[in-house]
Amino acid sequence: MAISLAEGKRRRALAVVFAVVFVDLLGFGLVIPILPYYVYSFGANEFVIGLLAASYSVTQFLFAPLLGNVSDRYGRRPVILVSVGGTVLAWLAFGLAPSLLWLFGSRLLAGAAGGNLAAAQAYVADVTEPAKRAQALGLLGAAFGLGFVFGPALGAVLSYPAVVAAADAVIPVLPITHYTLPAFGAAFLAAANLAFAFVALPESRRVGPGGRSARRTMVGQLLAALRTPGLRGLVAAFFLLSLAFSGVQVMFIPFVAGQYGYGSSQAAVLLAYIGVLAVVVQGGIVGPLTRRYDEVTLTVASAGVLVVALAAVPFSPTVGDVFFAWVPAVTPWFTPALVGLLATLALLSFGNGVLNVTLAALVSGRASAETQGSAFGVTQGAGSLARTVGPVLMGALYVLGYALPFLAGAALMLLALVITARFTRSDDAEAEEPPLPDPGHAR
Repeated sequence: MAISLAEGKRRRALAVVFAVVFVDLLGFGLVIPILPYYVYSFGANEFVIGLLAASYSVTQFLFAPLLGNVSDRYGRRPVILVSVGGTVLAWLAFGLAPSLLWLFGSRLLAGAAGGNLAAAQAYVADVTEPAKRAQALGLLGAAFGLGFVFGPALGAVLSYPAVVAAADAVIPVLPITHYTLPAFGAAFLAAANLAFAFVALPESRRVGPGGRSARRTMVGQLLAALRTPGLRGLVAAFFLLSLAFSGVQVMFIPFVAGQYGYGSSQAAVLLAYIGVLAVVVQGGIVGPLTRRYDEVTLTVASAGVLVVALAAVPFSPTVGDVFFAWVPAVTPWFTPALVGLLATLALLSFGNGVLNVTLAALVSGRASAETQGSAFGVTQGAGSLARTVGPVLMGALYVLGYALPFLAGAALMLLALVITARFTRSDDAEAEEPPLPDPGHAR
């Protein structure tokens, strides 16, 4: 049962949760610029980079539902604290890695700790009224976007030769290089995050000894959710959204390199642009939209926007030349073709930002107060499972044709739109029953 917090204390608690998510994503974004080169330093190739990304998603898939269940049973606070502590250890192991095997171990641990998003979402659901939940979850999504905006920039600073040399002189006990310093910086931020949460984060629900929880497999929980009225369509939509976007995100850099001739610096600027858009959409636009329209309508509409945006990405140079030919080429790189890409990415960010929030709000609304963590854990697990498949699938399609990953993503989102529209409306009309089986009675 959720604990009623005074308004001031509730705001402070939400600020702590947002800080936890922001610093988690800041650390992740901080290491993004050096990750491929760090892998190359061990003599590995791009295939190993893909496996490394998949290893994170595999353990996140396994642990997200588990952490969600544990947070329902023992409270959100201990789950968040333990998972942030795991993040500290994971980044230290990443920076100290003497071999690829050690590096894989660090990413497996990071993925397990990364399952704390389910507990963070459930915490927000605990302390916000249903009418304000979508807006609060949107702010949580904005914390994601801010992490991706500032993380790569901070990583670039920490990998700068003069900064690396200064850090090596000050901290001689650590193996400081331009690969490892960003990881140690992420570990330091996570440790500060842990201390802050330990002091400032109250528990959001009442917990007691009770009976033993059921030990269900993660696949079993997904299957149970797919059989549960009110959740099955949402879990399927989360899976399809993650499947489409995980692959499209991986293929975006090759696309702008091949079709626009951009190097890593221009690609980094585009990624920062996407992060800023995510903050604007989830932090500023979602709230007013949810006050005016119901969540099912917004979910279906934003999925439709995504279908159009994903299909338009590979044709963005043509879109720019046709619709933005009037834009003056003030520099050699600021061309109508680039404006077409920026407009397409704005549409993409809007659809993705709204859809992520409204899907999360629908999950929260269809789960009981006792199973908020379990529900978010299942959907997060479905997303993690999709992220183990998406990059491999979309990479294979990109080899066959650069437009295919984006067109396939549009097709997947069209399927998600149909599933969401059909299941959310039909599930609302079904007989009343608990949105998720009670973990204490299911085996």
